[in-house]
Amino acid sequence: MVLPTLKIGERLARFPFVQGGMALRISTGVLAGAVAKTGAVGTIAGTGMTLDELRSEIRIARSISDGIVGVNVLFAARKFAELIKTAISERVDFIVSGAGFSRDMYGWGKEASVPVVSMVSSAGLARLAQKLGAAAVVVEGAEAGGHLGTSRSVKEILPEVREATDLPVIAAGGVANGYEAADLFAMGAEGVQLATRFIASEECTAPEAFKHMHVATPEEDIVLIDSPVGMPGRAIRNRFWSDVQEKGMRLPRDVCRSCLKRCSGRFCILDALDRAQKGDVDGGLVFSGSSASRIKEILPVREIVRRLVEEASERLRGLQAEPAH
Repeated sequence: MVLPTLKIGERLARFPFVQGGMALRISTGVLAGAVAKTGAVGTIAGTGMTLDELRSEIRIARSISDGIVGVNVLFAARKFAELIKTAISERVDFIVSGAGFSRDMYGWGKEASVPVVSMVSSAGLARLAQKLGAAAVVVEGAEAGGHLGTSRSVKEILPEVREATDLPVIAAGGVANGYEAADLFAMGAEGVQLATRFIASEECTAPEAFKHMHVATPEEDIVLIDSPVGMPGRAIRNRFWSDVQEKGMRLPRDVCRSCLKRCSGRFCILDALDRAQKGDVDGGLVFSGSSASRIKEILPVREIVRRLVEEASERLRGLQAEPAH
C-alpha cells in the first residue's frame, strides 16, 4: 500500500501530511511555508493576529514556497469573519475554522473559489459539511492539543466519518510519527494532520523553552483545562494550569480585551497564550496534544516530513504484507 492521495480543492499534495494551525503565533508563515516547501500542507493560525499581521504571514509563507498553504481561525474569535476574509483576499489555498462550526465560511469560500476545510467530530457534522460545500474534512479526536470538540478517540470517530462522506478525510489527534499516521491511513484517511510534532521543529518561531516543553513530556503532565471559550482544551501542566484549577481564577472586567464572541471570564485566553508564546512557559497556557510524550527531539521540518513519509510507507507495506484473517 502506497501513501494515499490528498487533494484539497484543485491542489494535490505531494505528501498527505497537514501541519495543524496553532495560535498564538506558533503556526506562522515561516513554519507553514517550510512545511509546504516539502510537499506537505502548511497552515497559518490567524487567531490573535491583526489583519495586517495575517497578510504579512501569508506573504512570508508564499515567499518560501508555492506549495499548499491555508489559514485556520478560531470560530469563537470576535474578529473571525474579518480574519477569514483577509485570508481569502490573499488567495490562500484553503480556509478552516477551529473550536466551532461556521456556516458562513462556505458562502465566503464559494464566492472567492477558495476551498473550505471543515473540522468535524462526528459523522453528522461530516455529512452537514459536505452538504454545505466543504472540500475536505478534518476529523479531530480527543488526543489533539488545543480546544477539543469531543471526548472520543480519533480512531473511534474516523470509521464513522469515512462511511458518512466521500470527501477527502484528514485524521487528527495525538500523532507523533509516521507509524501512527499509517494506522489512520489504513483506516481510510486520505491525510493526517499533526500539530504538536511541528512545534518541535527548527522552523517553528516559538521560543526554545516553549519547544522543549513539547519534547518527551510525561504523559501524566498532558492535562485538560476548562477554557473560557466554552470548550475543554488539552495543555501541559504548569503553574498557570495549577492556578486555574486550584484558585478558580476570574478575569476582572476592566482588563477584558473582548477577543471572544462569548467568554466565561475565567481567564483571558489571549493573554495566557501570548505569555507562553513569549517564553513564560510556566505562567502561560501551553496547549499540547497527547503526542508530546512520544516526541524525542527538535528537528528541521524537512527531516520531520522525511521521517513521516518513510515511517508511514514502511508501516503500510507491512500491513499490506500481513495475511488476511
